[in-house]
Amino acid sequence: MHRTHTKQIKIGDRVIGGGNPILIQSMTNTRTEDVNATVAQILALERAGCDIIRATVPTLEAAKAVSEIKKNIHIPLVADIHFDYKMAIAAIENGADKIRINPGNIGGREKVEAVVSAARERNIPIRVGVNSGSLEKELVEKYHGVTAEGIVESALDKVHIIEELKYDNLVISIKSSDVLMCVKAHELLAEKTNYPLHVGITESGTLMSGNIKSAAGLGIILYQGIGDTIRVSLTGDPVEEIKSAKLLLRTLGLRKGGIEVVSCPTCGRTRIDLIGLANQVEKMVEEFDLDIKVAVMGCAVNGPGEAKEADLGVAGGDGEGLLFRHGEIIKKVPEDKLLEALREELVNMKSQEQ
Repeated sequence: MHRTHTKQIKIGDRVIGGGNPILIQSMTNTRTEDVNATVAQILALERAGCDIIRATVPTLEAAKAVSEIKKNIHIPLVADIHFDYKMAIAAIENGADKIRINPGNIGGREKVEAVVSAARERNIPIRVGVNSGSLEKELVEKYHGVTAEGIVESALDKVHIIEELKYDNLVISIKSSDVLMCVKAHELLAEKTNYPLHVGITESGTLMSGNIKSAAGLGIILYQGIGDTIRVSLTGDPVEEIKSAKLLLRTLGLRKGGIEVVSCPTCGRTRIDLIGLANQVEKMVEEFDLDIKVAVMGCAVNGPGEAKEADLGVAGGDGEGLLFRHGEIIKKVPEDKLLEALREELVNMKSQEQ
């Protein structure tokens, strides 16, 4: 099922599915019971571009904190539930915009029915989440191991439990740390359901390995038109997840806005600290909401021509550099003034846009 044809689901004031923009999610790593710390982290994630935030709700205190947290944030809050169905009900009662459960690990059918009843009363969507690590023993035996087919069957079994209770305000999430298994599972699932899908590579790793695995897996999945919300799961600051997700969506042409920075890999002709300059530029452009491409090149002779597709760029020489637009040189500046000159030009572009 291509994302343009998935069922529309409302999460707080956001809508996913049915061709709506793919939304970026993350998850807090604070104690949810610590309202101040959790709010502070969510506000930082909002500034970075997070669209939906998930927080764990393992205790009644955490469930009650949901109400206070929501008063101070501006994006939908999803309550993550494991094992205790009472926490799901409490989170819903305290205003969670969506809950994430695995119906297979919160108890018998009557407990699932109690959660669904609470969700129905407030029309709160339920995200049915299944990970490869939680695959049922009988499915492992049926498919002779943990497989994409087993993950999909497990997820749809859980969905059918809720559908039998006459509720279909659902989102599905299936995850695996095995990239190719995850890709195959999403391809299979998209053929079998029209519910919106939340996609991600779980337990993908630290900043470097996690980004590479997520880019590979999510890139394949998203390019096929599968996925309505995404999370780039990283072991680190959740803000990095948002930066990576935004860049991934822009790279695939699925989201516009924000400056794309391109830079050359350096060579023996480089006479400036291009690596340091590129990192400074990447950080500096975060404050500008411009849909343009900025190039950072190491060679003043070839740089402007090589990066002529860039809207704006800098190229280093020996002690001096060039500021250019679409390959045409605007002016020469001392090497230590390149970043400042680039920033001034971005400010001018922003003011002309307004």
